[in-house]
Amino acid sequence: MDSTILILLSSLVTLTVGVVIGYFVRQYLVGTDLKLAQTSAEKLLAEANAKKNEMLLDAKDEALRIRQAAEQEHRERRNELQRQERRLQQKDENLDRRLEAVERREKNLANREKELDALRAEIEEIKVQQFRELERISGLTREVAKAEILKAVEEEVRADTARRVRELEAQAKEEADRRARQIITMAVQRCATDLVAETTVSVVPLPNDEMKGRIIGREGRNIRALESATGVDLIIDDTPDAVTLSGFDPVRREIARLALTKLVTDGRIHPARIEEVVHKTKLEVEAAIREWGEEAALEAGVHGLHPEVIKLLGRMNYRTSYGQNIRLHSVEVAHLAAVLAAEIGADVNVAKRAGLLHDLGKAVDHEFEGPHALIGAELAKRYGESPRVVHAIAAHHADESEPQTLEAIIVQAADAISGARPGARRETLEHYIKRLEALENVANSFEGVEKSFAIQAGREVRIIVKPEEVDDLGAVRLARDVVKRIEETLQYPGQVKVTVVRETRAVDYAK
Repeated sequence: MDSTILILLSSLVTLTVGVVIGYFVRQYLVGTDLKLAQTSAEKLLAEANAKKNEMLLDAKDEALRIRQAAEQEHRERRNELQRQERRLQQKDENLDRRLEAVERREKNLANREKELDALRAEIEEIKVQQFRELERISGLTREVAKAEILKAVEEEVRADTARRVRELEAQAKEEADRRARQIITMAVQRCATDLVAETTVSVVPLPNDEMKGRIIGREGRNIRALESATGVDLIIDDTPDAVTLSGFDPVRREIARLALTKLVTDGRIHPARIEEVVHKTKLEVEAAIREWGEEAALEAGVHGLHPEVIKLLGRMNYRTSYGQNIRLHSVEVAHLAAVLAAEIGADVNVAKRAGLLHDLGKAVDHEFEGPHALIGAELAKRYGESPRVVHAIAAHHADESEPQTLEAIIVQAADAISGARPGARRETLEHYIKRLEALENVANSFEGVEKSFAIQAGREVRIIVKPEEVDDLGAVRLARDVVKRIEETLQYPGQVKVTVVRETRAVDYAK
């Protein structure tokens, strides 16, 4: 018991001593840290003071530098202002000197103006005296003399104007003719077509004259069956070894010719056989018509045509006009129209398409009433062609419709070129002579014409006038009037040149 208490007491004493020692040790350590912190703070404060002093010195230096720069700039501006002030003073001095010079010049001008006024008044007085003297000498008043002078000048100007107009017209015609010949020659030389003879009959050769009786048949039944199936008249006459087919429809005539040739070759000729052969031949001709139409469209370079239009183009292969094949003529017109349109800047596609279809009405003109141009235009409209193409087709003959577009005029010109080029069409002698006489009659119908001659196959009319009745300007007017009369009253291919000749002869005799 006593030992335990002793142990507790000793432990308590030891603990107390330890606590006291720890307290003093802590106090010592705290004091040491405090001294170190004070030392660091004093050091930092000293460094801050040093930096402050350094920054103050830098600020003073910068302020001094800025002040010096500002003073330098101020001095430069002041010098520049002084220079500008001196220049302004010089300008003011110059302006003052110029103002003085202008004032002196104005005074001189005022003096001169007074002198000129005096001279003008003196000149007017002299002019009045001269006019009075001229009126006294000439016996004419001023107004009458002025009217006479104006009349003379007007006549002189009118004569000069007429001569100048005539020269300009001659130059323009020469240049236009040269350019037109160049374009037309180039267009024509790029197109060439074959020709066939125009006819309304076809001849079928026979191996012998006995075949004629077989074609006629018993009581004429074979010939009636053939005529009924084809719609063509058969003419069996004394022509040896041949039968003539007559009809205005070229397609029917071609069907009849092919069918009769097959029947003659086969030798079996009777009504049933005739109907069978004619039917097969129609199918063959229709196929050929489509091929001809497609070939024409391909050759002309025109695409997208209606199938019925293709057929009509093919039918034109069996149609001729003045000996010219219409299908080939249409292809030629398409080429010519395309070349002309390209040369003058028109729509090539419209001109080419209208050129190919311009004679479309001739394929069916025996079935409808009216001119072929209007029939073709109506067919083209029905089968979906554009209004410009339809108009060009309708207007390719001016007597049916007046052309309103450039392409219509081109198609009209291309049609005339194709029909009027040398050798394109055949013309009967009677019609040729009538055309020449009509041209001469038109020329002789005008006053002052002594005689006229139609030359170059009716392409030119030369008119000789009476010089005492028609002057030079009257000759120009006469040529225009004759051209207008020919255009209004006659029909002709191509163009007709009118040349008026006025000749004055002076004859005298030495005795």
